[in-house]
Amino acid sequence: MNIVMKSINLLVLAVVVVAAAAFSFSPAADVIKNPGRADDARGFAVVELFTSEGCSSCPPADALVEKIQRENNNDQIYILAFHVDYWDHQGWKDRFGDPEFSNRQRQYAEWLNLGTLYTPQVVVNGATEYVGSDESRIGRAIANGLAQSAANVLTLKGTLADKRVDIVYQVSVSKKDTELVLALVQKSALSKVKAGENMGRSLAHIQIVRGLLRVPVARNDQQNVSLNFPDDGANGWEVIGFVQQKSDGHILGAARFDVN
Repeated sequence: MNIVMKSINLLVLAVVVVAAAAFSFSPAADVIKNPGRADDARGFAVVELFTSEGCSSCPPADALVEKIQRENNNDQIYILAFHVDYWDHQGWKDRFGDPEFSNRQRQYAEWLNLGTLYTPQVVVNGATEYVGSDESRIGRAIANGLAQSAANVLTLKGTLADKRVDIVYQVSVSKKDTELVLALVQKSALSKVKAGENMGRSLAHIQIVRGLLRVPVARNDQQNVSLNFPDDGANGWEVIGFVQQKSDGHILGAARFDVN
């Protein structure tokens, strides 16, 4: 009888261990730690981080999006860091901050029925938002976006010209309430913060949005537009574009190209 009971107890223990392992599986960890698994997905994930060098809660969010990019080789993950300007009054002016980016976050607050603005905040595919350091929920949202089937609604090409990049785009989508959002993205930067909540810290940034252009589009519309480079001598750029519904903010597709 004791042998039988021991066998039953061992079997129960094994079942519990397997169940616990299955329960602890996290799509976030799978996306972040196993980038190859997502390569065959047909979907996409546009990850917009709203952050500021003046916010002491923001560095962990900056580190998280850097981790996601570093540990993923999936070209269908598009990370954009928008530095807002409403922290500038706290004693440190974020050199990447722009009131246009704060206004973009306010638009998301309307679309997502939020009562207030906050940093750090991440919005995925224009449809869901999270605290910017919440690795588990953000990872799951990225995994969900990659798992969705998505049509190729946007193509982008670009050429350098003096202090600007000239862009040729084509949109193939039938919705009338859409617009093309084009972002000039600086791939990396380092700031030494000398005042405010992050005084004394060196902050590393990736995928910093330095210019933004919104273009109304129609089906099979092909046009030329330009984005100007800032005058600070930075290098390492790409352009990310995505088609977004103006009614609710949902993103229908995205594309990118390297500038240099």
